[in-house]
Amino acid sequence: MEQKVAYSEQAVSVEPDSLPKTIQVRGARVHNLKNIDVDIPLNQIVGIAGVSGSGKSSLALGVLYAEGSRRYLDALSTYTRRRMTQAAKAQVDEVLYVPAALALHQRPAVPGIRSTFGTGTELLNSLRLMFSRLAHHRCPNEHRCLPSLAVAAGQELICPACGEHFFAPSAEELAFNSQGACWRCGGTGIVRTVDMSTLVPDESLTIDEGAVAPWNTLMWSLMTDVCRAMGVRTDVPFAELTAQEREIVFHGPAEKKHIFYKAKNTNQAGEIDFTYFNAVYTVENALNKVKDEKGMKRVEKFLKQDVCPDCGGSRLSAAARLPKLRGISLDEACRMTLSQLTVWVQGVPESLPEEMRPMASAICESFQTVAKRLMDLGLGYLTLDRAASTLSTGERQRMQLARAVRNRTTGVLYVLDEPSIGLHPSNIVGLTGVMHDLIKDGNSVVLVDHDTQILKEADWIVEMGPEAGADGGQVIAEGNLEEIEGNPHSQIGPFLAETAAVKVRRRIPSDDVFKLGKIHLSTAALHTVKPLEVDIPKGRLTVVAGVSGSGKTTLILESLIPGLEAAIQGKPLPEPVRALEAEHISQVKLIDATPIGINVRSTVATYANIHDELRKVYARTPQAKTLHYSAGDFSYNTGKLRCPTCDGTGTISLDVQFLPDVEIPCPDCRGSRYAKAAEFIRRGKNREQDYSLPELMAMDVKQALTACGDLKTVSQRLQTLQDLGLGYLTLGEATPSLSGGEAQRLKLASEMGRQQENAVFVFDEPTIGLHPLDVRTLLRILDRLVEKGATVIVIEHDLDVIANADYLIDMGPGGGEDGGRIVAVGTPESVAADPQSVTGQFLAKQKLGK
Repeated sequence: MEQKVAYSEQAVSVEPDSLPKTIQVRGARVHNLKNIDVDIPLNQIVGIAGVSGSGKSSLALGVLYAEGSRRYLDALSTYTRRRMTQAAKAQVDEVLYVPAALALHQRPAVPGIRSTFGTGTELLNSLRLMFSRLAHHRCPNEHRCLPSLAVAAGQELICPACGEHFFAPSAEELAFNSQGACWRCGGTGIVRTVDMSTLVPDESLTIDEGAVAPWNTLMWSLMTDVCRAMGVRTDVPFAELTAQEREIVFHGPAEKKHIFYKAKNTNQAGEIDFTYFNAVYTVENALNKVKDEKGMKRVEKFLKQDVCPDCGGSRLSAAARLPKLRGISLDEACRMTLSQLTVWVQGVPESLPEEMRPMASAICESFQTVAKRLMDLGLGYLTLDRAASTLSTGERQRMQLARAVRNRTTGVLYVLDEPSIGLHPSNIVGLTGVMHDLIKDGNSVVLVDHDTQILKEADWIVEMGPEAGADGGQVIAEGNLEEIEGNPHSQIGPFLAETAAVKVRRRIPSDDVFKLGKIHLSTAALHTVKPLEVDIPKGRLTVVAGVSGSGKTTLILESLIPGLEAAIQGKPLPEPVRALEAEHISQVKLIDATPIGINVRSTVATYANIHDELRKVYARTPQAKTLHYSAGDFSYNTGKLRCPTCDGTGTISLDVQFLPDVEIPCPDCRGSRYAKAAEFIRRGKNREQDYSLPELMAMDVKQALTACGDLKTVSQRLQTLQDLGLGYLTLGEATPSLSGGEAQRLKLASEMGRQQENAVFVFDEPTIGLHPLDVRTLLRILDRLVEKGATVIVIEHDLDVIANADYLIDMGPGGGEDGGRIVAVGTPESVAADPQSVTGQFLAKQKLGK
């Protein structure tokens, strides 16, 4: 016993010192990682930096998160694991001391139609509980009953006015995803109604010529004959019909008519009795019968979405809107911004009888704990009823972060993939506060990011590089902030030390900004954005900045772009556009970060029109001609030469039943997508340097440029990709896997080199996923578009991009109701000097004179 006690005491004395201080990674080979060894400090904020494609995400997500989450799940029962998505084992020799891990991904999934800011943050759960347990309830005879502890006790209530016995609604009965849903819209807050403007798109046509569009696509052609029998002239232009005739077409009664019908495509004819379906009912009837996506596509062009007239968009049934707390109903509370709502919740306990206050305080405290995190992250301007699908990527990611940290966990590794996405510099302050709170609670944070403001908060930085793709995957520098700034091998160091030049393009003098003309936009109020008047210079680089929720998206994506599209097509201006002057503008193009393609069959080479050219080239080789192969045979989607094992996808999925499905390279083609026969058809500049098409598709753009130097069209397209900073992508890389920034630049490939005098290009946060060095490449690309005459508009938070704008439009000053105005316009210098501009305050710190 004495020995055991002595051993126990000794163990206790040495235990703190023996706790691991780092995660030890040995021999990591995920994606392009070059068998690297690296130590990641625990209980600290660790930043992972590096140029795009250098291996940052491979280390953070492919190794640290994959192993942390896999090992945690391995501790669960087989029964539990089979119902969860599990990560495969990472390609690494050893990972020691990795904690259970949670990852917050760069692009959180877009929530469904039923998800709101309130449900996504679970704030609505607390709010529903307040209204269920603490509110004034109504009896069946509409008398209001005072708050009572009997509600929480599940007791039957007795109305003091009429003596009626009833039960208060439960929290579940106040949920629009359950028993509290509005009967008309099913808890979605919207209803589909017929868009009258689509029923007769061309009034110069007669009904006989097909003027009534729904009858052509959704109904029998004999409806024209029935309409004629209803007293409508079908042989005159629709524009010449009387008001009564038009009323019959759109809303006429369902009368049965005896008609003589002759089929258009056959000689069949005869008399028939048929009921009249007016144009509106034709659409409504088709909508009611929709059974699949194909059927919906036929109908949706005749529909528009409106706010539900019964619930007013609140999603709640009339009964769920009856309880009142502090004078308002649940739907009214959900229409408040989070900032307003937190103040309102503070006053709830004091508004109740003394005996109810302890319970009220407990419920309200659970609400305020979650709300504080969200407020710290700069989301106070959002309302709880805001549809989650309308939130930006940055807003969804911060919502995800707040949800992950609300339980005050300890000993967890949080892997944050570009948490600065969508964040204005002022919003990053709140984000860094949350990260420090995680560390105080005993967790570890690994963040993959390029933003120097957030990287400066890291206790330790690991920098990957030196370049992208095959030329990356190595640790080029590691250490604390001071060590990285002084490391000559570090590429992020000069940006952290603020010694790198800020201005990298020649900007237009302020007096000449509007010399080529302007686009003038006038808008009515929309969402939280006030009525606006704004001028955008033509043929220049304009940046639209402002804190999150200030109205940038509403101004550009929801007003300017739809307005320009309508003006180009000669259609009426859509809401909220009141006026638009855009002389000589003939095209508008949105370049956003949405993924390219939906499956692995879409590759860099197919999207950039390189693969089609290569297939033609290989079809002209002597071997291909001898074997009678055409260009179509070299397609890995449908051709004879595609791999029969993986069907041209390059991978196969193995079902391991109780374990996660394992995705592996195809064992026959080894990921090339081609059958072995394709390997024997070769071409090249000489015999010593010839390649098969599968070999070429495995090359990155930089390598392929050398291999295809004798192919003019292919070389030009490859050079464009190289100029766009995408030289590290392999030709066969699946486009859905590209980052947001890579997808944006690839979308630009077909536009480079053309004259663009009449074009407007809109970029929605193009610096997503870009290292400061990559941002310089992006600025050169934008400059080339401007040199070709394009009007370039960029929605952006990145201060380097903002500092290089010819013209800056800053929105704010805050988010939500506190924003929605244009705070300052002009050159970056003039906005930086404006005390009203939040962006200007951060811009001034960038030393614009550099």
